[in-house]
Amino acid sequence: MMREEVVMLCTSDIAGQVRGKGFPASDLEARLVKGIGWTPTNILISAHGPIAPSPWGPFGDLVIKPDPATRLRVDFGPDQAAEHFIMGDLCHLDGTPWVVCPRGFLKRVLAALEARHGLKVKAAFEHEFVYEAVEERPNASYALDAFRRQNLFAETYLGALKAAGLELDTFMPEYGPMQYEVTVGPAIGVTAADQAVAVREIARAVAGRMGSRVSFTPILRPDAVGNGVHVHFSLIDARTGASVNHDPQHPQGIAPTAGSFVAGMLAKLPAITAMTAAASISYLRLTPNRWSAAYNNLGFRDREAGVRICPVFTTDPAQIAKQFHFEFRAADAAASPYLLLGIILAAGLYGLDKKLAMPKVCEGAPQNLSDAQLQALDIVRLPQSLGAALDLFEAETDLGEIIGPDLKSAYLAAKRFEVEMMAKLSSTEQCEKYRRAY
Repeated sequence: MMREEVVMLCTSDIAGQVRGKGFPASDLEARLVKGIGWTPTNILISAHGPIAPSPWGPFGDLVIKPDPATRLRVDFGPDQAAEHFIMGDLCHLDGTPWVVCPRGFLKRVLAALEARHGLKVKAAFEHEFVYEAVEERPNASYALDAFRRQNLFAETYLGALKAAGLELDTFMPEYGPMQYEVTVGPAIGVTAADQAVAVREIARAVAGRMGSRVSFTPILRPDAVGNGVHVHFSLIDARTGASVNHDPQHPQGIAPTAGSFVAGMLAKLPAITAMTAAASISYLRLTPNRWSAAYNNLGFRDREAGVRICPVFTTDPAQIAKQFHFEFRAADAAASPYLLLGIILAAGLYGLDKKLAMPKVCEGAPQNLSDAQLQALDIVRLPQSLGAALDLFEAETDLGEIIGPDLKSAYLAAKRFEVEMMAKLSSTEQCEKYRRAY
């Protein structure tokens, strides 16, 4: 029987779900020009199915305009359907950007960063996930045996990532139950978020074709180690491509420009957590002593810091300047990569605009410091529930212009609806819901 390959033209929505419409591959050239129709209310479909209260209802029309640079095709052989999709921007019918589009939001922030400060961003997303085909064992953390038991998944997964054009970095068994981690090389601007979508969707595609599933849920169960998404980032000069992060005269090596950028990120972290840790169960993970972020602190090689100064594997001054970068740790895959990267960069842009002072590095664990010590370092506890984070996000005004009122109100509506749904369930039941959704 003849087969017609189908291409999906997709968007990543507020719930971090990749949705879209398919069309015959023979129509690809035409669709790259005209896109495909979409509905505003679709942005409010929750990760669990029901739709949040929508200001648009059944009215209105949009178009997903494809970005040809994001086209991804992985051939899984003659007995399997190819994985073939393209990411796009949500636009009005005349082609102008729709302000609620998550990818469009990230592009606005990146454009402002370059226009106001002559900077671009290089970033990479480090993902942790659960591979359900392996048996949970208590001694599996980082173990060769845990790597062995996933059998052909890693080889197939990395092969698919390579076929999709991503730069391979690492794959490893992690600390948590059935948990693995994957990293790919950094990319400039919106491409970093496009690649984060690809990393997640290709993992799902490979696992599905092998008769199993992966889950990027923030936490598998209340007593488990969580699945983080750690965003490594550095600032580069838009004209020369040179890094502007490092200053050898600073005790921890931070250059003034990077210092103001990180200071803005730290100042706004409690509020933007609503967008970076976007599930009700995210806050089971963001607690002290769990190798996860619980405070808005800057840490020097500290894996519980809100923002971490990463290690450099060289003594060559030129290479130190090139490698020196930061890692944002208060995030997980319930967040759309576009909203996640966009909001942390928006906070950094605020720090640059206001010329905020160099942040103080926290030496030691914040939970072990006195209130006076925390105050001296400008450190506060991150919100301990999605509802509390949303309250802070709603009250936040400094980032309002770049987020835009329509995106902000849609995000609040979607996530408050999610909070209401989850409030009826125990933590264990919520974890199971998110495991299935992500």
